[in-house]
Amino acid sequence: MKKIIIASILFSSYCIGMAQTNPAITSWLHNTTGILGSHYTVAGGSTPLNDADSANVQKVYYSTSFAYVKTKGIPSYPTGPYLDGNPSIATNQSAIFKIPLTPVQNLGTPTNTTGGNIGVFINGIAFFDYRDGVSWRNASSSLCGGPIMPPCMGDGVWNRDAVVGERGGFDCSKGHPAMGNYHTHQNPSAFNLDLNVISTVCNLYAADGLYTIDSTVHSPLIGFAYDGFPVYGAYGFKNVDGTGGIVRMKSSYSKRTITTRTTYSTGATVTPGPPVSATYPLGYFREDYQYNITSSATPDYLDEHNGRYCITPEYPLGIYCYFATVDANWNSAYPYLVGPTFYGTKVVADVAAITGPVTEYIPSPLSVSDSYSNEINATVFPNPANDLVAIQITGLRKENVTIELYDITGRFIQKTSVYQGSTIAYFDTQKLYSGQYLVKIISGTTVISKKITIIK
Repeated sequence: MKKIIIASILFSSYCIGMAQTNPAITSWLHNTTGILGSHYTVAGGSTPLNDADSANVQKVYYSTSFAYVKTKGIPSYPTGPYLDGNPSIATNQSAIFKIPLTPVQNLGTPTNTTGGNIGVFINGIAFFDYRDGVSWRNASSSLCGGPIMPPCMGDGVWNRDAVVGERGGFDCSKGHPAMGNYHTHQNPSAFNLDLNVISTVCNLYAADGLYTIDSTVHSPLIGFAYDGFPVYGAYGFKNVDGTGGIVRMKSSYSKRTITTRTTYSTGATVTPGPPVSATYPLGYFREDYQYNITSSATPDYLDEHNGRYCITPEYPLGIYCYFATVDANWNSAYPYLVGPTFYGTKVVADVAAITGPVTEYIPSPLSVSDSYSNEINATVFPNPANDLVAIQITGLRKENVTIELYDITGRFIQKTSVYQGSTIAYFDTQKLYSGQYLVKIISGTTVISKKITIIK
């Protein structure tokens, strides 16, 4: 691969002569081993069905100004089912995302995030902002579906928060499709990995997310917003200069102390929404939140766009970064990823074709970003087990991990994999006898073994 040096105008550039490549080129999860997607259906039970489409990112090209990311929008972990009756499944998006290598701050009026794609994760799937396109007035009005107001189009008054309102329709990985476009509105880790589990869909349909939260290390770079600035997981360096240890990055938005919905946080009087109740709890609508400018003055609290300028492992000289915010229980915290406005100039586009001279980026199988550990940190659970054994790999892996199961005599029983962009795999142990077994976890030249007991 030909290495290039990217100079930034508005933020600290990489030093000339270091020949470092831009993370907007190098951070994607390439599908180099033919990984296919898979999905669950309610009728199909707890076994995922294989898809025909390749998972993760297929190709990355770059010019002097842009990276071009080709993806089908299919993750390597199983998607679905959607228990709210959503009949759609994740389908091939045939997308080419054009991403600037030197994103710039918008010095004018901030651009609002919109419905639909506002960014792309490093596995090639899209992420949305907080909204689901429904507002209180249009959802409850007799005009909805009539000649004045079409269905599912918000009127801008009391806009429903998708993370709350659509929770029953998210799969284990906190995602769902919109007309086949699989996406998430929030931190892309599985429900059952949160400290406070608020959805039980993972109990029946095992999956995971793009990464697992680890409070002891800086979270990985997980995507790029439509202004070209990077998006990180939930934890980072406390101070913007990279000091202060690892802390949870906190949203500067909080729920308002209201019982009725007759005004916005600015004090403006608006068309009333439903009173706060168990059916419509605080946080059900975007307007239930207020921005606390004093909080954002604290280093580990983020600004109104849900980000800050800081040092990260991929950007040792600093860049503006968004973070996937969660609360102390690791449940998603508004505004979740990016928004409600972009920090930078919105320029990312899903283009029909690549134009101009470009070079294909070929990732080296021997090179791993400094922010991704070469060591394997794995948990095998439950132990003892009965009919299922899960193997959880901590963090985000940029390579496939092979996992083998042996009995105590060394006889091979079965094999599975944790694919890049996934963190968990399972063994079906229903037909095994009681006794001691060995789980062997293999990543490159590194091998670790863990004992597990099967009890019938």
